[in-house]
Amino acid sequence: MDEVAGAIADPIRREILLMLRDEALSAGQIADRFAISRPAVSRHLRVLREAGLARDEADGRRRVYTLVTAPLTELTDWLGQLTRPSGWQHRFDALETEVYRTRRERRIDRHDHEETA
Repeated sequence: MDEVAGAIADPIRREILLMLRDEALSAGQIADRFAISRPAVSRHLRVLREAGLARDEADGRRRVYTLVTAPLTELTDWLGQLTRPSGWQHRFDALETEVYRTRRERRIDRHDHEETA
């Protein structure tokens, strides 16, 4: 998970991942979209490969990169823990539900009582 988090920490690598989400691209096509040197793009692609987020295949003389999302699962699960309600939030939600249910039952009881009176 740390390697994946480190790989996506860089804005250029995040942009590359977004580009690969839509289509497989050669290293040259990726490099053409940035105002940085080709060796710099190559280093970013290496980091993504080593983190397991990109796969490359030879296509003649060029390397074609594709996105691999499986390594993001562990990171996504961990991030989900941060956004889930805390234990106290669950208790407050349950209390709120109970308060609304009790109010609704009291209204129904009052309404039934008025009809029989």
